[in-house]
Amino acid sequence: EFYSHVLVGIGTTVEGIKDLARSFREAQVSLEVGKVFDTEKSIVSYDNLGIARLIYQLPTTLCDMFLKEVFKRGSIDNLDQETLFTIQKFFENNLNVSETSRKLFVHRNTLVYRLEKIKKLTGLDLREFDDAIVFKVALMVKKYLDSSPVKY
Repeated sequence: EFYSHVLVGIGTTVEGIKDLARSFREAQVSLEVGKVFDTEKSIVSYDNLGIARLIYQLPTTLCDMFLKEVFKRGSIDNLDQETLFTIQKFFENNLNVSETSRKLFVHRNTLVYRLEKIKKLTGLDLREFDDAIVFKVALMVKKYLDSSPVKY
């Protein structure tokens, strides 16, 4: 049996043939952004790219500068896999400590301890919405830079 991985990019709907080229370019961007940010999806729509599309269009020098500003105390690379997994689950559960601890099968205090550890390492309190957004964007920027985009 032959299994192949197919990725489909969808541009915006257009009315006339004169806008077809723009929609095609959007579909291409959808494919490229999908390869970086939505690796599990096989169909990626331009309309649903959200902040990933914005990050993808940023110059890499600006992305590097952003990461240095956010992680003044140390690199995002200093976070181990367990910590990154905890953060991912915390975001998936809408910053809800009780729900996240239940999903991770850890005591609530264990999760609070991990979040405090992250705060000490990064200076960001992920229980605060603004800090959580900054951290989420930083993770996406890091993922983008790790995908080896063209430097400029």
